[in-house]
Amino acid sequence: MLLSEAFKIALQSLWANKMRTVLTLLGVVIGVASVIAVVTLTNGAKRFVTSKIETYGADVVTISKMPQTFITVDEYLSFQKRKNITFDDYKSILSDCASCVSVGAARTTNGSVVYGTKSTTDTEVRGWTWTMPALSNLNLAAGRSFTEVEDTHSAHVALVGCDIVDNVLGSGDPLGKEIRVGGSPYTVIGVGECQGKVLGQSMDNWVAIPLTAFLENYGTQDSMRIYVNAGGGGAVMDAVSDQLRVLMRVRRHLAPGTPDSFTVDTSATFQNLLGKILTNFGAVVAAIAGISLVIGGIVIMNIMLVSVTERTREIGVRKALGARRQDILLQFLIESATMSLLGGVIGVIAGITVAKILTLIIAFPSVVQIWPILASLFVATAVGLFFGVYPAHKAAQLDPIVALRAEL
Repeated sequence: MLLSEAFKIALQSLWANKMRTVLTLLGVVIGVASVIAVVTLTNGAKRFVTSKIETYGADVVTISKMPQTFITVDEYLSFQKRKNITFDDYKSILSDCASCVSVGAARTTNGSVVYGTKSTTDTEVRGWTWTMPALSNLNLAAGRSFTEVEDTHSAHVALVGCDIVDNVLGSGDPLGKEIRVGGSPYTVIGVGECQGKVLGQSMDNWVAIPLTAFLENYGTQDSMRIYVNAGGGGAVMDAVSDQLRVLMRVRRHLAPGTPDSFTVDTSATFQNLLGKILTNFGAVVAAIAGISLVIGGIVIMNIMLVSVTERTREIGVRKALGARRQDILLQFLIESATMSLLGGVIGVIAGITVAKILTLIIAFPSVVQIWPILASLFVATAVGLFFGVYPAHKAAQLDPIVALRAEL
């Protein structure tokens, strides 16, 4: 039997029982769709998080009171007991770190921005040293950044995001306009490039002021974060990280063997953690999808057995006309694989559609890749072949005389 003829017969059989085919494919469709949707969203999240981590550059080291990620409540409580990272710590690192290319510090809070009769209440207010715009790779759409003199003398100047321009400052040139941040007046000197939304949250609703002015306005009771450009990756970054750790331990008079009371991180730290999280998450999703595919395969095998019973006389006629056992075996195997492959194709389309709908609704990033699509289709086809072997073998072993006697 030609393969084209076997495929044609398989498709005719599936089309003749449309409702049964659809119900049979549900398990495979759900399994493949869940894998494609999750992999697409996971790839998008990974690319987004990686881009955000690399916003500060691959050679930036951070010093903070506590790590950005922790697992248990006990860890969080223990980190909260640490001393704050202070402005004096920043000044010490700035003066004593010989290997540091540039040093910056930042603090953030949520506050209000007022201009005329318009205002916001949930704007991210950033207190930045004059080096932070460059350290954070901030691109300005208009105007300029802070100067060292403005930072040193607590100048009341501000950089703003696109949302502040669109929703508060209104039409006209935003540069030179006076806004009130936390009740204090600041002159707009620069506007950041628009970054859009992620998970429904705007990335442009922010205002940045010199850190010294920020501390005067919001106080010094909270911890800040120090950013250091190491000037290179690999061994250079490790050397700078070690020097920063020594400087901080000396400042805090920590005895040898005493755990650090601060956290020194690099972009590699976050990327490794992200990789572990996504790997574990992917393993869980793969296990769930595997269960769905097995259930779908069992349903396919059951339906194929029913199909063999229903088509006993057809099998007898084909054998009487000269069809060999391998022809019957091939026919039912192709039918089973075609059914499963069709479910895989539908699952791929459904998974991508779900991921893109989520992207449109809540702006969750999604990235479609070829390898998970090909892998899903291959696995779906393999499931159909595996679970179709027994029904196909049973059909091939039918005695033609007995089959021809079967009632229609």
